[in-house]
Amino acid sequence: MKKLSLAAMIEASFFAAFAIILDFLPSIKLSPSISISAAMIPIFILAFRWGFKVSFIAGLLWGILQIAMGDAWIATPLQAFIEYFVAFAFIGFAGLFYRPIQHQLRNGKKKNAMGWIVLAVFAGSFARYFWHFIAGVLFFGSYAPEGMSPVLFSFLANGATMIGAAVFCSILAVFLISSAPRLILRKTDKAFTSDKLAS
Repeated sequence: MKKLSLAAMIEASFFAAFAIILDFLPSIKLSPSISISAAMIPIFILAFRWGFKVSFIAGLLWGILQIAMGDAWIATPLQAFIEYFVAFAFIGFAGLFYRPIQHQLRNGKKKNAMGWIVLAVFAGSFARYFWHFIAGVLFFGSYAPEGMSPVLFSFLANGATMIGAAVFCSILAVFLISSAPRLILRKTDKAFTSDKLAS
């Protein structure tokens, strides 16, 4: 058990570092405040491999790395806590779907597993951007166009980003895992038969 926990923590650190690398790559810019990237994919992969706790920790590490590397946009300490500690950690909520994803793959039901993966990606994305929405209302209301409420402004900006990121990451996750199901399987998991993997 201790060895498994160590493996989980090593993977959490590695995938958090991988996420920060992807975050430095060019993203799809829809507007000055709306951009879409694949940076959440490593955290989602970890969520499907280990579940909630490990992916929650990895998301938290990713947020801390953003601050440590000077890639964070910080207005106040509370805003930084919400957007880089809480929001990034909440991507780990995708890990709540770990068991059905693993169960469907173990039983050779790849299409069902892909459906759960899409649901998990949207859940993790929503959990993250809910906190960005809260921070937007509290700290960035002054950026709203004249006549628009901070709530609506934050909802539109973060809602559009969340949907775009969730769709993009869902497509990538489905492609990666349908092509290589073993990507989310650990050596301690039951081995798949070649027939089940091919189905």
